[in-house]
Amino acid sequence: MQIYFSPEVITPEYQVLNVVDGKNKGVGNVAFLFAEKKLYVYGILEENEVGADFKDLITPYIKGLAKAKPGLDILSCLYVGCKKIKLNEEEEDE
Repeated sequence: MQIYFSPEVITPEYQVLNVVDGKNKGVGNVAFLFAEKKLYVYGILEENEVGADFKDLITPYIKGLAKAKPGLDILSCLYVGCKKIKLNEEEEDE
């Protein structure tokens, strides 16, 4: 299933994006909070079948945001259904 970001609110301090499917049905949301040298990412999706698509969508988005502020420490908490997803191998060690 294809999913997309649909902006809800975007400011210099934070972004709130809805996650929608091809029929513009909301399947979750994600929030990005910028604080000094940290980027906090919180997101939850309701439908388990979009987990891999969500990871494929959010990973390059975060990498793009990180390019704007070199040295940015990225902290994430992302869930699909009731399962936490990990964006990289480093999170698996925590």
